[in-house]
Amino acid sequence: MMTGNGSITRCEEAATRMRINVLRLALLAGSKGAHLGGCLSVIEILAVLYCGIMHIKPGNPKWKSRDRFILSKGQGSLAQYTALEASGIISEEELFTYGQNGGLLPCASSIYPDLGIEYSNGSLGLGLTYATGLALASKKTGNPYNVYVLLGDGECNEGSVWEPAMSAPHFKLSNLTAIVDLNSLQSDGKTCDVLNVQLENMWKGFGWEVIIVDGHDVAQLLDVFRRSAIEGKPRVVIARTIKGKGVSFMENNNEWHHKCLPEELFDAAMAEISGKTKRHDTN
Repeated sequence: MMTGNGSITRCEEAATRMRINVLRLALLAGSKGAHLGGCLSVIEILAVLYCGIMHIKPGNPKWKSRDRFILSKGQGSLAQYTALEASGIISEEELFTYGQNGGLLPCASSIYPDLGIEYSNGSLGLGLTYATGLALASKKTGNPYNVYVLLGDGECNEGSVWEPAMSAPHFKLSNLTAIVDLNSLQSDGKTCDVLNVQLENMWKGFGWEVIIVDGHDVAQLLDVFRRSAIEGKPRVVIARTIKGKGVSFMENNNEWHHKCLPEELFDAAMAEISGKTKRHDTN
């Protein structure tokens, strides 16, 4: 895997490519609409994981010792699909079967190991439980891999999140990293108005190592994910992000939680995203 400045450039280029493809897929979705806001907030996180951090083999997505990524925040499926394409796990042709009759990629991702998709989402609050089980299986079988799971800050209102949050420190799962997309908005409004949860204190109270990071700063994300885990402690990265990041009329605008993207607004959004994109394979 690439290191240093090369990895920063690689992940930034992947993020630009992914952001463009998210918009293209949203246009393709037409009247079905898309979860654009929450997808755009996690682009850099997924670009860094798939193109700079995770040990994966694009030509062998079921490699036994691969790192596992679990998308618990189901509204981020578009972002995950574009990360799979940017890292070379799926082709551009496969990517653009999204939401189509007979296509490979449904609007809410469904487990498909041949395409590198480890988990079926849709119901929020369950991914951390699954990820905790995977991390425990690694410890018990002696097959070393890391598990990364992405949650939304609104999703952390779900009580089901906190049972595995208690269990992971008990089992000393230092191979488990949770990432919370702290974009401060959910479908019903501001997260603090729906349920004002002190996430940093809660995770610390359950025994996790807690790291707070700018979720759009590729260099910071690379640094955090490369740090050695504290022995016996799972880690949570609370990533401060902007919902709709990269498109000014979508940023912090909750109308874009789920909405159709008409062609004229697609053109305006694309005009804001500059720079050449380039496909990279991770291994």
